[in-house]
Amino acid sequence: MGSLSIWHWLIVLVVVALVFGTKKLRNVGEDLGTAVKGFKKGLGDAEEESTVTKKAAAEEAKAVPVNQVSDAEFTEIKDKDKPSA
Repeated sequence: MGSLSIWHWLIVLVVVALVFGTKKLRNVGEDLGTAVKGFKKGLGDAEEESTVTKKAAAEEAKAVPVNQVSDAEFTEIKDKDKPSA
């Protein structure tokens, strides 16, 4: 009585197909697939947008006005930019 066998599921599938019709079930499947694709695309867009925002914030953090940098900090930053030979 615990689990249903494959035969039970096949009978349920046949009854559902008879009640709703295969065309209606196909339309429901297509709608569900479209909704899942849209959801995945939305998640991808949100991740891409947050990555772009983080990169822009990092670029803004790197840019420091020259008049706010002391000579010691400027020399240190300038030395970091030089490639070591």
